[in-house]
Amino acid sequence: MKPYSNDFRQKIVQTHHQEQTSMLQTAKRFNVSYSFVWKLLQRHEQTGTVDPNPHGGGQKPKLNAEQFALLVQLVEHQNDATLDQLCDQLYAQTQVRISRATMGRWVLHLRLTRKKDFSRRRSPQ
Repeated sequence: MKPYSNDFRQKIVQTHHQEQTSMLQTAKRFNVSYSFVWKLLQRHEQTGTVDPNPHGGGQKPKLNAEQFALLVQLVEHQNDATLDQLCDQLYAQTQVRISRATMGRWVLHLRLTRKKDFSRRRSPQ
């Protein structure tokens, strides 16, 4: 969810101070949560700004550029390998273990085609 615009935040603070309403009334008027109004007013009081906090980041990728290039080579050279096999081969060469789901996301992200080897299919019993 995107943060509220600074104009909207400023309007909440101005309305709260000009009309001398409670935080709950202000929250209901602007259809936001009470905790948002409380934190916004607290931030405005302490820092003088209503800007949202910066994004916290996220989890760092497990593969560096060199390992990623190796992954591309693995998929290109053995495009009939299963995701599990690709994970095992990547681990054998880099000592970095990634899950099958992560491997699948990387393959989709790279838009690399994988070919099915029908000789691996089980024969009907």
